[in-house]
Amino acid sequence: MKHRIQPCALAVTLAIAGISSTYSVYAQQADETASDLERISVTGSRIKRTDIEGPSPIQSINAEMIEGMGFENLQQLLERMPATGAGTFSTRNNSQDSTANGAAAVSLRGMGPDATLVLINGRRVAISAFAESITNSFVDINSIPVSAIERIDILKDGASAIYGSDAVAGVVNVILKKDFDGLEVNVGYGGTTGPSYDETTANMVWGNQSAKASSTVILDYFRNSQLGADELGRFGTANQSPYGGMDFRSSRGYPGYFYVDGVKTIDPECPADQATASGSCLFDYGPFGLTIPAAERVGLIGQFDYKLDTGLTAFMEVAVQHNTSEAGGAATPLDEDAGLTAPGSHPDNPFGQDVEIGRYRPVDAGARRWDISTDTLRFVAGLRGEISDYSWEASVQKGRSKSEQSGDKSQGWVRVDWLQEQINAGNYNPFGGVVNPPEVIDEITTSLVRRGESRLTSFDAHITGEAFAFNDDVVMMAAGVEYREEEVSDIPDIQFQRGLIFGTESVQAEAQRDQYAAYLELSIPLLEELELQVAGRYDHFSDFGSTTNPKIALRWAPTDEVTVRGSWAQGFRAPSLAQVGLGPSEKSVFFVDQYRCEATGLDCESLDYNIRFSGNPNLDAEESESWNVGVIWAPFQELGLSVDVWSITQDNKIDEQQFGLVYDAECNNQDSEICVRLPPQEGQSLGVIQRIFNTYQNVSSQEASGVDFSADYKLPFEQYGELSFRLDWSYLNEFERDSLDYTGEYRYPENRWLFSTNWALNSFDANVYISYTGEFEDTPDINFDGILDFEENTSRTVDSQLLVDLQGGYNVSDTLRLVVGVNNVFDEDPPFAIGDGDSDLYGYVGSVHNPRGRFIYSKVTLRF
Repeated sequence: MKHRIQPCALAVTLAIAGISSTYSVYAQQADETASDLERISVTGSRIKRTDIEGPSPIQSINAEMIEGMGFENLQQLLERMPATGAGTFSTRNNSQDSTANGAAAVSLRGMGPDATLVLINGRRVAISAFAESITNSFVDINSIPVSAIERIDILKDGASAIYGSDAVAGVVNVILKKDFDGLEVNVGYGGTTGPSYDETTANMVWGNQSAKASSTVILDYFRNSQLGADELGRFGTANQSPYGGMDFRSSRGYPGYFYVDGVKTIDPECPADQATASGSCLFDYGPFGLTIPAAERVGLIGQFDYKLDTGLTAFMEVAVQHNTSEAGGAATPLDEDAGLTAPGSHPDNPFGQDVEIGRYRPVDAGARRWDISTDTLRFVAGLRGEISDYSWEASVQKGRSKSEQSGDKSQGWVRVDWLQEQINAGNYNPFGGVVNPPEVIDEITTSLVRRGESRLTSFDAHITGEAFAFNDDVVMMAAGVEYREEEVSDIPDIQFQRGLIFGTESVQAEAQRDQYAAYLELSIPLLEELELQVAGRYDHFSDFGSTTNPKIALRWAPTDEVTVRGSWAQGFRAPSLAQVGLGPSEKSVFFVDQYRCEATGLDCESLDYNIRFSGNPNLDAEESESWNVGVIWAPFQELGLSVDVWSITQDNKIDEQQFGLVYDAECNNQDSEICVRLPPQEGQSLGVIQRIFNTYQNVSSQEASGVDFSADYKLPFEQYGELSFRLDWSYLNEFERDSLDYTGEYRYPENRWLFSTNWALNSFDANVYISYTGEFEDTPDINFDGILDFEENTSRTVDSQLLVDLQGGYNVSDTLRLVVGVNNVFDEDPPFAIGDGDSDLYGYVGSVHNPRGRFIYSKVTLRF
């Protein structure tokens, strides 16, 4: 039985005790009065304020912390953050089975990338053209160069009343560098001490400031080499049984098996250690994967302001990014659905009669590889100004993300009709696992391309200022309108659509929508020390209707040292364009066909089967409710403590039906049109599963709650410099989905924290970062039958992991800075995990742990 803190009780206790939360807590202790301070925009509110601590919890990661952690990849940086580490995905383990290769996303609270709104400078950006896991739309954070980031604000409560759809779990707002004066050039290089992996970076920041104009231009380059799974030993094989795991080798073997007179017959040349009791010949696809694919990214960002003589300021933002990457896996896996046969006249046919080819893999054609290119473009232009005591801003934005995924004849893409022709001619030998001549391979391979494009056109205008007098003070307000057009298309190669290419998860989607919104936000000073924030937003979508979402928040500062805050909000997430416009799309999953096993005694091991999905235009919006209660305590300027208790409930969540339930309902029927089986062999009642049809519905709900704690302490040592400490800790108290409790289960550790120590003395500085990911239970489907049974059964435990990063920097002069650092100082391996039979097949949880190992890097900065 799991024991939990009751969130409401804990929230009340903390509020009474006055022990609580946050980051930048020192503004309260400044001697300046509010009237002397400039009002600034803070993530989570459209109202400009004189203090940066509002009613909502915000974590800010500034440029110094970004540099100190040493990552040149935004995804690697964010996965170390306790609030954003669960549910992210990246190019790690890019394979032909991913539907968003080359991209990366961020997820708050483990609620998923589609529940986290990503903004750049407070504005939406175009989503990735390729959805992850077939329908999860997201913003590709690989399109945001780390060198261009001034800070990252993580708003950790619901914000649909402010920002609209997708801000269910919160907002990640990336603020880009601007108002830069001078020239800065950075170059860096790093590599692992084990496998042959390295990264090269170079960027330039130029800016010019004058009384009327401001210009900042950033040019960024990043390249990393390939880290193949074949370099990782036990983490590069699908057969984890020698290490205490499962044997996830594929039943699409080399050699394979056949049907002789309707009887399943294994190839006589199948090695004994690859043969199964049911007559399959297994193949280890693991060493052919790309743990980290080679990638190259080039980006240009420009931000420009110009003060017109009319008192208005014209502004413009331009961002162009070109990313290339690759993905790949083992040779094409073929099964009975390919309909291949071999005539008895084939010169190499050991059976001397016509046979059907069952599951087989033409390894001699080579491992499959994708070349992926993504081009993103973002253009914003607008005006801002003042009318009396009001500030206003209006802008238009055009955004585009265009992706292409291609493979040529040298990259292992086999067409089954051409393969059949060469078998019939006796040129291609599918027997015995032999290597066929290159000229024959050339006749069976093809080139192909998948193209996707996402477009965004938007207009927004808002105004903020003093609304009216109240309680000897003023009520501040912000109001605005937005209009947005979005469209997305994902078109696979026609050869996929014709069923001529096998074994690769394919997606087909096309949809578009228009949306307009209006919102109002008020900041009401109920008392001198008590502020009430009230916000509401109305959204109308062309394809599913309207929604109105409110937010209420309070900020109470009874003393200069203590601030109590709380918020409640309703939110929503519109169905993604991929979920609405999805065409026939497939993925493969490992599970045990229990019905066939019981009926025939065959296929009793975990094998890979195909699941086919289609979209649902009748989906409703997901709805959510969230609250947060926290306290900030800053007893003196050098110390700040915070704690926040939070809860998010999401209903009508769009998800695929759990395929195990579909299996239970349909797969014991040979004639089912949902669970389609091949004709059974003589004397058998059930044939091999050909595919299972599934779709997306508003079928699930999820509820999460937890506690965030942070502490900041600065210790001046006078002539010995300044030493600072920081701790960010997240405790997951509850995570339920579809009435299943995931807390402490697979991929959902209860505890995550990040501790840092920073020391600066004259021209020298040093940083230590220690990140902790707690233990969690292993495989959620204990017997791999497609039904999540972790509540009834207990699996083994995936151990916790502690990673240490070090960095030292030295300012040689005003123009030259040198940095050296080590990520994962002690070269920690990922904790062993059996896996889930889907994306985690190699002895570790790829979305939580990184197998890269120790990474040493150096950087040089020149300033002019």
